[in-house]
Amino acid sequence: MKKDKYISVFIIPHHRGKQRTISISRRGYKTLRILVPILFLILAVFLTDYVLMNGTRRSLRQLQSAYAHQETLLSDYQGAIGELETTIKNLDAYRTKLNIMSGLRSEETLEGEPGVGGPGEGQLTVEPGVDQGLSRLQDLRSEAEGISDNLVSLSRYFEDQTAVLSQTPSIMPTQGFMSSGFKYRSDPFTGQWTFHPGLDIATQHGNPVVATADGIVLSVTNEKRGGKTIKLSHPLSGWITVYCHLSKFNVKSGQKVRRGDVIGLVGQTGRSRAPHVHYEVRREGKRYNPWNFILDN
Repeated sequence: MKKDKYISVFIIPHHRGKQRTISISRRGYKTLRILVPILFLILAVFLTDYVLMNGTRRSLRQLQSAYAHQETLLSDYQGAIGELETTIKNLDAYRTKLNIMSGLRSEETLEGEPGVGGPGEGQLTVEPGVDQGLSRLQDLRSEAEGISDNLVSLSRYFEDQTAVLSQTPSIMPTQGFMSSGFKYRSDPFTGQWTFHPGLDIATQHGNPVVATADGIVLSVTNEKRGGKTIKLSHPLSGWITVYCHLSKFNVKSGQKVRRGDVIGLVGQTGRSRAPHVHYEVRREGKRYNPWNFILDN
């Protein structure tokens, strides 16, 4: 008796219904025995990969969200560093003025770029381009510490120098804007390249001109170049202040004045093209940049 070439599968419904028969050849049955496990294996691999990819995608979304948050924080961090740099720069300029006024540092010593040293104990060493923010922050911290130490010294010095400070120039002689600084320039009358030894402060004719420190009126004169000119002596500090191109004198020679007293009115007398005050700060025959002696601007 020959072996059956087919395998029959009977499907009998649980409820009433027609019975079905599926016949599969023995060769087909053997093929199914091989293919079905393979298909199950492939399906299992796909399902596993789908689950893993879902986890990966979820992690990627979380990383993207964290990255966006870090980018926002970094932007805020960079902005805060920029503001801190501006604040320290302004504070350092103010400190420079205080040092010059107090005589603890000369103007020449404080001019130019500050010195740079090598890495010291406890300093961060940052690879170029890796984290410029940390490098800037390290520099700012060092600058702030230096300024802080200097301001402490200045504070102690000023506590013992009240009388001297009252005779140290520290305010604007009049309200206006600086039209020419303490520098070389083209002379407005001759066109020659000459040094301008003071500040020109442009303002309206007749505006008050005040003493920038306590002192004594050294002279009240009418000069060819400076026009109506007042010179104040501040003996305790050694400074002399000069106010030129006035339209009127409010003081006389030998008179004592206090910081803020009106000593004259703005004009354009002498060698002047428009109403302004030419203001100078001198000591022992040498002229200094008056801008370093103006703390209210």
